[in-house]
Amino acid sequence: MPKGPKVRGGRCQVRFGTAELIRDLDRPNGWLLSVDGVAQSYVDLDDPKHLEFDYVRRIADVIDCLPDGPFQTLHVGGGACTLPRYLAATRPGSSQLVFDPDGELVEFVRERLDLRSVPRLRVRVSDGRDGVATRRDDSADLLVLDAFVSAAMPSRLMTVEFLRDVARVLRSTGTFLANISDGPGLAFVKRVVATVADVFDDVLLLADPAVLRGRRFGNLVIAASDTPLPVQDVTRRAASAAFPARLVIGDKVHEFRQGAKPITDAAVITTPTPSKNAFT
Repeated sequence: MPKGPKVRGGRCQVRFGTAELIRDLDRPNGWLLSVDGVAQSYVDLDDPKHLEFDYVRRIADVIDCLPDGPFQTLHVGGGACTLPRYLAATRPGSSQLVFDPDGELVEFVRERLDLRSVPRLRVRVSDGRDGVATRRDDSADLLVLDAFVSAAMPSRLMTVEFLRDVARVLRSTGTFLANISDGPGLAFVKRVVATVADVFDDVLLLADPAVLRGRRFGNLVIAASDTPLPVQDVTRRAASAAFPARLVIGDKVHEFRQGAKPITDAAVITTPTPSKNAFT
């Protein structure tokens, strides 16, 4: 008996709320994934290189400036797997493993958005911290952290102890990338930068200038490595983007985080959330 048309959109009750897939009226196969009304991911099934959210484009810009070739990549946080799809298209041969604790959401995305079609991609239902702990030393080239419960980032994913485990798993030339959100004052992201700088030798911060000046809530991208990051190439890409970004690098990183204490497992941190949907 012939199968009916593939069901794409719709709603589903998942672990952390109600997930919804909404079609983009401007792109024939573009889909927005939200959970409890908070935008989580955007994918274009016809063009995985199309990145709708500015912060995702900035993460991809850093990745694009890294040395050529496939990557062994870990992702903490899955959503609709926008970046794994992008990497599969731009870095063919890459092996990727995603950790996401929401099994219902993983299954929803797997069935509605053709997750099985992404080559060399595995998705494991697991807390990201527990998942990273299972990986071997020096086994990954890239680790991307983009994990939110609704609009809040779990603070246990940004402690010195966890980032030391990330550094253990990354090869000596590996790169850590994280999406952080914060608002006026940037108190949280300053502590995050202090934490990352406590573990890695080279750190850069990348964001919309208005967000970096504390004028509005928004996303900031942090990149870190124990080898020098491709700052000049990233700077050129950030300056020529449709929505130009500003970099904080070198001594400016230390000025930015001055007075901020690293986050540890012993401290209880309340991560900031926007008053309304502010993910761009």
